[in-house]
Amino acid sequence: MSLLQKCVERAALRSGADQQEAQQAASQLAASPIIQSGPHCHLLIEPDAFYTHLFSLLGLRAHGLRWHVCYSASTVKFIERTKKGPGWLHLEGEVVNVFGLPRSRMDSYNICGFNGPYRFMLSGQKCGEPANEAAARLKAILPNTEFASAANAIKAGNQALWGKAFPPQVRLLQLDDIDVADLVADHLEDPGSWFSTRFVGDGLFAHCIFEEIDNLNAGPWAGWIRRTTDLFWELVEGKIFPLRLRDKVLSGGYGSQFAVGFEPVSIAAALRRREIVPSLLTTFLVTSILPGVRVLGGCRQTVYYPLMRYVVATALERLGERDLLNALGADIRPGVWGHRVLKPSHGYPFLEIEKNGSVLDLLSNYGEQPLAQACGDLASFTSDPVWAELSTCIGNGTIHSRSPEWQWAQLS
Repeated sequence: MSLLQKCVERAALRSGADQQEAQQAASQLAASPIIQSGPHCHLLIEPDAFYTHLFSLLGLRAHGLRWHVCYSASTVKFIERTKKGPGWLHLEGEVVNVFGLPRSRMDSYNICGFNGPYRFMLSGQKCGEPANEAAARLKAILPNTEFASAANAIKAGNQALWGKAFPPQVRLLQLDDIDVADLVADHLEDPGSWFSTRFVGDGLFAHCIFEEIDNLNAGPWAGWIRRTTDLFWELVEGKIFPLRLRDKVLSGGYGSQFAVGFEPVSIAAALRRREIVPSLLTTFLVTSILPGVRVLGGCRQTVYYPLMRYVVATALERLGERDLLNALGADIRPGVWGHRVLKPSHGYPFLEIEKNGSVLDLLSNYGEQPLAQACGDLASFTSDPVWAELSTCIGNGTIHSRSPEWQWAQLS
């Protein structure tokens, strides 16, 4: 937790807070350990992100908390599906190209990559010109400068949008995968950190993790935790590539010359050089599982996060790590559903902000609704094929509430 607090303090300082305010943000995290982890690294006015942040604001205001701490995955590409992703917005019925990038670049690159410069363009069919009047007004709010990465641009843009339309009583604090890379490096450079001495250490724990993930994917929980990479991604020229751990070395695939020894000093140095970034499992280890922080995620996270806790706990048990296993078992803050909870109202978030001047009316409207009404038709669950498969397994009894893999979803 102390290392995570230092990470939060650094992020607060970068967002414009002074030293006292940054320390207050770190103190809040220890007192109220909760992080919004649902939306990927999007501009705040992207609908999925916007209504998720509103949902968190309802809770923050109810509890009188000052800082909205969120982790946004930035290892994603500019396009996540057709005309949707960090590289796109929809304004006044038009598709807007956030950075004015060609399709080939958006298809291939990840927004965490330092292969800029990136500048907000909000262009339409005519490159270099705002797509419409709303895009022109939005562009006037966003920073008019160049950024080394798209993720840095988005975080700066979100600070500007937050200051314009969100309640000043709550401050925005954004973490992405580069922040988590530094947090992991902090662990690895700390000889007292369990992550450094035991998780990396001789590599046995990591291999237990891989075996348990493989076991999950050989049974009814298949697909919920995918072994797409081993703990870290290689980051090169704005693109990420999977790594595999063999013989105490993390190395790339066929044709890759990249290799780093699986020991604390080497991995920390590679993280600091931005040659590698953490996987999602590694991210949740240092931001949630080890420090005991609740994460508010989407419909899939409500299943894969408890399974991550199960994988870690099973590895701990196999290697006799009883102290940490007991601490994990006593954790009263497992993850919960917190992304895409509110059903979007009609229109576009940016136009609603312009119409009302702030999000206060929206907060009041949602705050007065019962949850069953505010969350709408639960389409993110009912239209998801992975959830459909889970439903089938529950229906035929293959998976049930007493399944050993599900015990780590429960409160103590």
